[in-house]
Amino acid sequence: MEISPIRTDADFAAAPAKVAALVMDDPRPGTPDGDRLDVLATQIKSYEAYPHSVPAPNPIKDTQLAME
Repeated sequence: MEISPIRTDADFAAAPAKVAALVMDDPRPGTPDGDRLDVLATQIKSYEAYPHSVPAPNPIKDTQLAME
């Protein structure tokens, strides 16, 4: 299994399946699969901590929504 950086939401969505596949094998720390699991977990944690941009609210659309 090749580990690639998590750069997009699609990469992030695919990560749990990769983790599950590795966890099912119950790799020992220090083995190649154990290292892959460690790296992947670190990438997921880093991606979750990264502040993703949220679009600024649109007051006109918000008001229109509230009036509906």
